[in-house]
Amino acid sequence: MKKQSVFHVAEYIRLSREDGDKAESDSIGNQKKLIADFLKGRTEFVVYDIYVDDGFTGLSFQRPSFMRMISDIEFGNVNCVIVKDLSRFGRDYIETGRYLERYFPDHDVRFIAITDNIDSMKQAYDILLPIKNIFNEQYARDISKKVHASMKTKQKAGEFIGAFASYGYRKSPIDKNKLVIDEYAANVVRRIFNMYVSGYGKSSIAKVLNEDGIVCPSEYKRMNGENYRNSQKLESTSYWTYSTVNRILKNEMYAGNMVQGRKTQRMKGRQRSVDKEDWIIVEHTHEAIIDLETWQKTQELFKRRTRELDLNSNMSVFAGFLKCGDCGRALVKKIGSSGHGVGNINYYCGTYVRSGRQYCSTHAIPYLVLEGVIRNDLNAIIESVENLPELLAQNQTQEVFAKRQTGNERNRLSAELEKLRNLKKAVYEDYREELISKDEFVTYRKDYVKKEELLTKQMKDLERQSEERTAGEALETPWVQRLFTFRNVEKLDRDMIVEMIHEIRVYEDHRIKITYNFTDELSHLFPDAYDY
Repeated sequence: MKKQSVFHVAEYIRLSREDGDKAESDSIGNQKKLIADFLKGRTEFVVYDIYVDDGFTGLSFQRPSFMRMISDIEFGNVNCVIVKDLSRFGRDYIETGRYLERYFPDHDVRFIAITDNIDSMKQAYDILLPIKNIFNEQYARDISKKVHASMKTKQKAGEFIGAFASYGYRKSPIDKNKLVIDEYAANVVRRIFNMYVSGYGKSSIAKVLNEDGIVCPSEYKRMNGENYRNSQKLESTSYWTYSTVNRILKNEMYAGNMVQGRKTQRMKGRQRSVDKEDWIIVEHTHEAIIDLETWQKTQELFKRRTRELDLNSNMSVFAGFLKCGDCGRALVKKIGSSGHGVGNINYYCGTYVRSGRQYCSTHAIPYLVLEGVIRNDLNAIIESVENLPELLAQNQTQEVFAKRQTGNERNRLSAELEKLRNLKKAVYEDYREELISKDEFVTYRKDYVKKEELLTKQMKDLERQSEERTAGEALETPWVQRLFTFRNVEKLDRDMIVEMIHEIRVYEDHRIKITYNFTDELSHLFPDAYDY
C-alpha cells in the first residue's frame, strides 16, 4: 500500500432487515457513533462520504450503497474503508476474502474494522480472518433458519408479517402484525366486488374506476408514503387494469382470512411461487371487507365464467409475439360478428381494449394483413440470401484452415494470460512476505498489468475475427434450413412463428417492426443484403 499523508474515508454501515425495521434503527446510529469516536482527533482521516445499507443482508454484496462505495473507489475518491466490525462489511466469507485480500490491495485501499482490531496498513493479513468470515456466514445461515422458522410460526398463528398490507388494509399502528381496514380503499374494494356480482366484467370495472379518477393500488400506496413497487406493473402503467381487478376478486384476505406463504426464498436464492395447496391460510384473523355471501358468490361466478379453451382453434398463431409499439402491452385478438374465419380476425392494443382511448389508441391490424406482411418480409430475406449455400461451399476449405489457426492462437494467448496472472500473484506474495521492496513490487505490477491489457486486447480481436467467420456454420443452424422451406408456403403456422420471430411491434401509424431470432446473424453475414 502506498504511504499516504491523508486518507479519504468511506464510512460503511450495514444493518440487515432482521436487525430492525425502523427507517434508521438504533444500530445504525450506534455504528455511526462508534466510527465517529474512532476518527476523533485523527487528522490523517478525511471523511469523503457515509454509505448506509439499511435492511440488506450481508450474504450478498449487491447492495446499493456498497456498490456506490466501490464506484467511488474506482474513480479514486476513496482510499480507506472503515466499518464497525467485519460482519457489517459482509457475511459471505469467499467474497469478503476477495475484497480484503485482492481488491483493496490492488486499489491501494486501507481497510479498518474497528472492534475486530483489523487495520490493513498496520499488520499483515490475519490468517484467522477467513475463519472469522466463515463464522460470520454460518451465523447468517443460522439466523436465516431461525428467522424463517419464526416467520412460519407467526404465519400459522395468523399474524401478518408482510412488508405491505393488501389494498384496503393497513398495518395496525398498535401492532404491526395485525391488519385494520383502510376505509377509503376498502370502499373501492367493496365497489369492485359489487360490480362484479352485478354482472360487470373485469375490464369494464377497470374502465369505470379509471373514468371516476380512482388511483390504482400501487399509486395509492406510493401517494401514502409507502416505498412500494409492483414488479408486475409496466413503468408507464398508473391506472386500473384487468389483471389488478382480477387479483383483488381472488384475494381471500378480503373475506377476513389471512393468506400468507405464497412465495418462498432460500438464502442467496430468488423468490419462487408456492403451490396453492401449500399456502398458509388462517381464518377469521381480521375484520372482513367483503361479507361471506358476496365472497362465495364471486368465487362461484369465476367458475361459471371460465371457459375451456380449445388451444388448437382458439390460440392465435401470433399469441405472445404481438406488442403495442407505444405502450408495450400485448395486442389482443377480436373476432368480428360476421363469422369466425381468419378474414374476420383483427388485433387491437390491450390497453385500448381494457382501459379506453384516453390511455392508448387502437393500433388495429387485420390478421390477413399481418400475415401477408410477414410472409412478404420472409420472401425478401430469402431472395437476399438464396446464394448462401454456394458462398459457403466456396469458402469451406478456407474456413476450416482459419478455424484451426484461430484455435491454436486462442490456446497460446490463454496460456500466456494464465502465466501472467500467476506471476502477478507471486510478486504480490513476495512483496507481502517482504522478499522484494515496495518499489520493485510497483514496477513489476505495472509491467504485468500492461502486458495483461495487451494480451486481453489480442484475445478480443481474435474473438471478433472468429465471429466474422461464422458463415461456414450458418447453414447447419435450424433457422437457415427452415428459411429455405418457406418459399412455397402459403400460410404461416404457430411453429414457424415460434422458430423464426422474437417480437412484432405494431404502431398506430401502421408501421410494423419485426424482430427475427436470426436478425443479428443474418445482418452480420450479409450487411448489404437486407435492411432490418
